[in-house]
Amino acid sequence: MRPMSSRVTLAVAAVAAMIPMAWAADPTAVADEAVVPNAIADWRPLFDGRTLGDWQPTPFGGGEEPTVVDGAIRIPSGADLNGVTWGGEPPRDSYELTLEARRVDGNDFFCGLTFPVGDECCSLILGGWGGSITGLSSIDGRDAGDNETTDTMTFEKGRWYAVVVRVTPRRIECAVDGELVVDQDIENRRISVRNEVAPSKPLGIATYATVGEARNIRWRPLPRP
Repeated sequence: MRPMSSRVTLAVAAVAAMIPMAWAADPTAVADEAVVPNAIADWRPLFDGRTLGDWQPTPFGGGEEPTVVDGAIRIPSGADLNGVTWGGEPPRDSYELTLEARRVDGNDFFCGLTFPVGDECCSLILGGWGGSITGLSSIDGRDAGDNETTDTMTFEKGRWYAVVVRVTPRRIECAVDGELVVDQDIENRRISVRNEVAPSKPLGIATYATVGEARNIRWRPLPRP
């Protein structure tokens, strides 16, 4: 396991000056228009809190089908992977995606969020490899347990975490509870997902031998550079 790298706390003005849009611990918070003039369109919900809607069980095999429980998508523990995949039209680039996720039971990743990166896809892993690894799978064929995005974070069972993913033509940035955990340059890099996660493409949420929940899922387009 790699040693923990220093994380960036995004509460200081100097960081806001370097990053084109303000992060917030609350994924429902709207970016500061003063930071990004004319930057955003309205948020577009991907889950209404009542039905799965366009979310479909991901055909991993070996687990019960996901359901809606108390306003959240509950993904039961699978033999290994279980999850849901979005059946509608997903964003492709220059967008921000937010959700809240938590581990209900189990000890591995409770949020394997697969998302489009142009014509490719990538996965943000939260709580993998025994419960604490975060990172992107995959960069140049190396997964979240073994690339420059690999880090560790303690995740409390039953606690909701606000997750933000921002995709632009040159970068993938990810934050958890307002804290930047991934800031990855993707120019001239090969972006992909692990083969076993391919059924989640282009947009999906998966867990590994873990019961997980997700809610408040939405996205908005960002201005193209």
